[in-house]
Amino acid sequence: MKPFRSYHFPPLAQFSAPRAGDANPDSAGEDWQSAVADGYRQGQRDGHEAGLDLGRAEGLAQGHAEGLQRGLEEGRASALARFGQLAGPIDAMLEALGQLQAELRAAQRKEVVDLVGKVARQVIRAELALQPVQLLALVEEALAVMPPSREQVEVFLNPEELRRVVELDPKRAGQWSLLPDPALAPGECRVRCGDNEVDAGCQGRLAAVMDQVREQLGAEEEAA
Repeated sequence: MKPFRSYHFPPLAQFSAPRAGDANPDSAGEDWQSAVADGYRQGQRDGHEAGLDLGRAEGLAQGHAEGLQRGLEEGRASALARFGQLAGPIDAMLEALGQLQAELRAAQRKEVVDLVGKVARQVIRAELALQPVQLLALVEEALAVMPPSREQVEVFLNPEELRRVVELDPKRAGQWSLLPDPALAPGECRVRCGDNEVDAGCQGRLAAVMDQVREQLGAEEEAA
């Protein structure tokens, strides 16, 4: 900012009225009036210049502040736009990675369930090979959930397993009418009583257990 320049009016003594004996009193008066007018005009000019300097300085300061603020806003907007352009491919990559991880977890979950099912079937097959009369326990469980009936209970078994069951436990086998069904795989049986029929085989039970295993694994994955 331009410093103010103080103006000092000349002493009025030098413009005092003419004394007696001066050569030209009218000329001295005119000089005094002219000097006063000049001083007044000079004061106006100095005041005007000082006001212009002050207004110019304030305008520059305000313009600088506004320009700085606008520059910051434009720079921020440009940076955000640039960041959005750069973040787009990254977001797509992260989404693809998340999808790949989800597919991998699903594949792993399926492999676990398949492995558990395979092992369970082998264990069941081995147990039934050693103790085929366990099929009669499945028949009893099936009858427990069926509505009571006076009709004859018919149990359909694989022919080979039927023969072994009758040989190993003829007393229990004699409670029902055991019938061979070549279409049934080892470990499978059907129980029919009147109009009601239930699949009491191992495969249906194993499928229900595998469904529970899948649900449990899915719940644990979501919790993690």
